[in-house]
Amino acid sequence: MYKIINVKVLQDYQLELEFTNREKGMVDLSHLVGKGVFALWDDYNKFEDVRIGTSGELIWSDQIDLCPDSLYLQMTNQKPEELFPSLKPKVAYA
Repeated sequence: MYKIINVKVLQDYQLELEFTNREKGMVDLSHLVGKGVFALWDDYNKFEDVRIGTSGELIWSDQIDLCPDSLYLQMTNQKPEELFPSLKPKVAYA
């Protein structure tokens, strides 16, 4: 799939992302703040300390990493089976 090649921190826990296919867009991660490991982001400075990992994922220290596939789906508002055709259920006829 596509890897993240650029990330820009916006306000209110939003990120602007660019992927290897050159598609750009915004994702809102505010719904995660304060939940489980995302309590790290209660300090907004920690959220701003995002970096891109070697597999194109987003990383915050050694505690949080987010898959580029899931972020791409969120950014493009697609369903997994739209991006990965092999996930489409096969119709069985009786």
